[in-house]
Amino acid sequence: MRMRKKPNLSLRMERCEELLIRDPAAMRGRWRELRPAAREVRLEIGCGKGRFSAETAEKNPDVLYIALERVPDAMIVAMERCQARNLTNIFFIDGDAALLRDYFAPEEIDLLYINFCDPWPGVKHARRRLTHEQFLILYRGILREGGQIHFKSDNHDLFEWSLFQFPKAGFALSEVTRDLHGGGIWGVMTDYEEKFHLMGTPINRCVGTKLSMYPEPEFKPIAGPTSRPAERDPAETPQS
Repeated sequence: MRMRKKPNLSLRMERCEELLIRDPAAMRGRWRELRPAAREVRLEIGCGKGRFSAETAEKNPDVLYIALERVPDAMIVAMERCQARNLTNIFFIDGDAALLRDYFAPEEIDLLYINFCDPWPGVKHARRRLTHEQFLILYRGILREGGQIHFKSDNHDLFEWSLFQFPKAGFALSEVTRDLHGGGIWGVMTDYEEKFHLMGTPINRCVGTKLSMYPEPEFKPIAGPTSRPAERDPAETPQS
């Protein structure tokens, strides 16, 4: 389902101006200047409406948090959530995951979150999945050695497929679970995650840790999206 256009979007974006990085490429290699005392720099790909972003940043005030989202109508809700909490350790990028190496220098990110990305069903769309081997190799270029990717999904097929992608790209898997909240709520939920957990849908999660590889796997630049993702049922549209 396409996101409904938000009224007064431009005005609302102006009100959140201090949270928006308009030229992320100009910040490449300089992100820590935004918060020199930060113990880590974390990046979330596809923050949606930002419940996870806001709560995670609030719980970790000593971390510099960057949230990337390519749908401004979703991102403005996330920004307003953070502004309402008076958070000063989070910033937003209106951009595309395929361009991350343009935005960040090698080893600039300590931890990367991928929460409930579009599953892009069908073999012909596999390369668009954010856990495809080539995307994971892209992330290697900005993650420090030993840095982690935390991946959550409600889609069983995507998750099982992704478990084969991580090792191919030089990531060691750990904390693999197919029922994250089976023993009680674990960690910060997205809005979408909470909704489907309450419906009884199991949530899958794993951690991929970047290993040293020689030679480094070859990175082939990824084209940005040329079309919208396949439409999901309105009840299944992720909202972080």
